[in-house]
Amino acid sequence: MNKAEILLIDDEPQIRKLLDILLVGNDYKVIHAATAKEGIMMAANHSPDLILLDLGLPDKSGHEVLKELRLWYTKAIIILSVQKSESDIITALDSGATDYLTKPFRTGELLARIRSSLRRNQTKSESSTFVSGDLQIDFVARIVTVNGIQVKLTLTEFNLLALFAKEEGKVLTHQYILKEIWGIGYQTETQYLRVFVAQLRKKIEMNPNQPFHITTESGVGYRFC
Repeated sequence: MNKAEILLIDDEPQIRKLLDILLVGNDYKVIHAATAKEGIMMAANHSPDLILLDLGLPDKSGHEVLKELRLWYTKAIIILSVQKSESDIITALDSGATDYLTKPFRTGELLARIRSSLRRNQTKSESSTFVSGDLQIDFVARIVTVNGIQVKLTLTEFNLLALFAKEEGKVLTHQYILKEIWGIGYQTETQYLRVFVAQLRKKIEMNPNQPFHITTESGVGYRFC
């Protein structure tokens, strides 16, 4: 039995039943909440390993629930919602969501996102090195190698890559990346970010036109896989 416990906060009985069958069938323990109030209470009482949160709850907006949870809950929160506008997705991600899937979703993709988020929970404690396929990052020595060959990065390129690696699997919005790397005054400079991502891809990707490590989330930001 998978020891990971998942809290599902959704007011639709059909969705809860579908996800219960899916998740239990993949060895997860599942607990349910149909309202915002119940969900926040269960999150506090159970401290689940991951939360699946719907934005359209009957008693309070899922965006408000997300902000409340992020005052103390530090593990993964994946949004499942029919709301698919870029503004909704960006707002949720900037408020602390780990990931965002729109309904209807593919069950295989949801399971993959859950696995990725749970891995991120387990590896969130700082490590001196990071390895992903042919890419290796030594955070202490600030050395990056691809297929064992050292790659020369500028200070900004290294900081950008380190941010991606430490947030592996999570969608990072343009605004979040710009604020973290360049500061609050650069949050609208998306073209500036695109230039640096393109430069970084040329140095670490086997094929920069079909990136393996740094993938684009159209209109939202980037994900490091």
